[in-house]
Amino acid sequence: MHFDPDAIDQALKHNPIKALVAPRPIGWISSLSPGGTANLAPYSFFNLICDAPYMVMFASSGHKDSFNNVRATGEFVWNLVTENLVHEMNASAGHYGPTVDEFAIAGLEKAPSHKVRPPRVAQALAALECQLDQIVPLKSDDAGRCNSLVIASVRHVFIDDAAILSGRFDAAHARTTARLGYFDYTVVEDTFELKRPG
Repeated sequence: MHFDPDAIDQALKHNPIKALVAPRPIGWISSLSPGGTANLAPYSFFNLICDAPYMVMFASSGHKDSFNNVRATGEFVWNLVTENLVHEMNASAGHYGPTVDEFAIAGLEKAPSHKVRPPRVAQALAALECQLDQIVPLKSDDAGRCNSLVIASVRHVFIDDAAILSGRFDAAHARTTARLGYFDYTVVEDTFELKRPG
C-alpha cells in the first residue's frame, strides 16, 4: 500500500510514520529553570548525532518547559529510561505548570550532576550531562506551534556499575526501553554483534 502523510481519509486509521521509524531512544530530559525549579519530561524525538565531539539532539514541538529552561540556561541532562522506570517516565509526561517539579510528581529522587547544574534521575542507570550548542528552528504545519531542534555536546557521562558487564554497558541487561509508534514501547531483551566487512 501507499500512504500520503498529508491526507486524512485513508485505509490506515493512524499515521504509521512514527511506528516505522522505530525503535527510538527516549529523550528523558531534566533541566532547571532560571529560578532553580527542576523539570523532567520525556521527548519522543531524541538521538546521538555524532561522536567527535559527542553530541545529542532532541526536537521540541512548541515552547515546552524543558525547551524554555534549556534555552535560558544552556544545560540539561539526558536520563536513560529502563523497564523499571516506564511508569515514572510516563508520569513526568503530564502537562504541568513551569513551577511544578516533575521529579516529585513521579516519585523520583534527584542526584547531583558533575559538570552541569540540572540534577539527574537518581534511579536511572545512566545519564548524559549536556551543554547547549545551538537551537535550530524547524518548519511547522501548525501556525500556532513552532518546532525546534536542540543540539548539545555531552560534557559528562554517568553509568551505574550494575549496568556494566565485561567492561561494556549492556543494554539488554539494563533492559533499556525505547519508543515505538502510537502508544507502544519496547524493551531491549536480546542483542547480537555484527562487525563490518574488511
